[in-house]
Amino acid sequence: MPVPIPRQRAIPAVESGQAQPLPVPTAVPDSGPGLTLLVIEDDPAQALSVPELLDAAGKPIRIRTARNLTEAERLLTDDVHCILLDLALPVSGSGSSSTNGSGPADPADAAELTTLKRVLRLAPKHAVLALTASDDAERGGEAVRIGAQDYLFREELDARVLTRAIRYAVERKRADIAQRRLTESKLRAQENARLERGLLPTPLLDGASLRFAARYRPGRSRALLGGDFYDAVRTPDGTVHAMIGDVCGHGPDAAALGVELRIAWRALTFAGLCGDELLSTLQKVLEHERPDDEIFATLCTVDISPDGRRAGLCLAGHPSPLIARQGRLAELLPYENSGPALGLLPKARWPRQQVELGGAWSLMLYTDGLIEGRIGQGKERLGQDGMVEMVRRQLMEGLRGEELLESAVSEVRALNGGELTDDVAVVLLSRGSG
Repeated sequence: MPVPIPRQRAIPAVESGQAQPLPVPTAVPDSGPGLTLLVIEDDPAQALSVPELLDAAGKPIRIRTARNLTEAERLLTDDVHCILLDLALPVSGSGSSSTNGSGPADPADAAELTTLKRVLRLAPKHAVLALTASDDAERGGEAVRIGAQDYLFREELDARVLTRAIRYAVERKRADIAQRRLTESKLRAQENARLERGLLPTPLLDGASLRFAARYRPGRSRALLGGDFYDAVRTPDGTVHAMIGDVCGHGPDAAALGVELRIAWRALTFAGLCGDELLSTLQKVLEHERPDDEIFATLCTVDISPDGRRAGLCLAGHPSPLIARQGRLAELLPYENSGPALGLLPKARWPRQQVELGGAWSLMLYTDGLIEGRIGQGKERLGQDGMVEMVRRQLMEGLRGEELLESAVSEVRALNGGELTDDVAVVLLSRGSG
């Protein structure tokens, strides 16, 4: 038997005192403890009759009523799942005139839909059902177009219809919110991907006789860019300059700082700086751009002579490169005269070492993500010695260039038993058949 909607609004705290600011829910409330329906209607003749309602679990659906939007705002707490709005509810302070400047065609329709629009603004994350007369399906359809989840006819309101409509509206609203968040997430991911691709380096090696290959795998899930960075350029005198570095820490801040250091390195290199002078200037850039005084960066730079037979090497707290010369086993370049990482000592110096490369060779620069992965289930790390042995074996198998780097990164990941937690960057410069 239909039960009149109670005019008593015994809602704790919110209803017993003055109106309080309405918290905006993060989503349609979960229906675990039972559904709550807020009815917004004002019928001077008699209260709108709503049948007793049960949700899918057989629990009673709680009903609250509000005679205007001011009362509705007080009653619209986080546990409300759905709003049933009578489109005949008058707009407070607006009379029956249209507020959209569209002319006198049907001011009553405009006022009723204005009420709906206000409810949608008031409760942007709640499901809304519009209640209208049975001979006014067009107005109900317009209400759905504006943003309601469904519309019902006042004369056909019964327990079955209303219960189904409430459950449908709640689930549809939840699905709409989830879809909108998914779309927004995809758009942000696409925008981030475009940004990060734009920040990845494009080596400037036109005219160089050297072959270049690189692999990059950020430690952050679904990221394209991490705190590791690399670059390679050829200056007008024919010298090929290459570098690789690693900003301590993870996340977008480390990635942003790595990009700044890479761009600064490229600009300073084209300006003619090299060795200690270049690294000292980069340290100043780091000190001014880092978000925290504890942030530092390791760096390895090489400048290869135009004939490709010699190179200058500078290490700032970074692992020494690996060189594979024709007819000799791959080995690490000397690292005894390396300097500290950038950002650790204000007056540090970075000596430049002269290295003989030979006629045919491959030079591999890498970050510590390649050597700090675990081996099996224990705590043992691959380390530089393990990396050298791995690369020696892969070279014996005939791997070169891109294939060598791909195999190295894949094997390190397999030895680790899954994805590496640190960023990995590897650069390979080759001359001749080395």
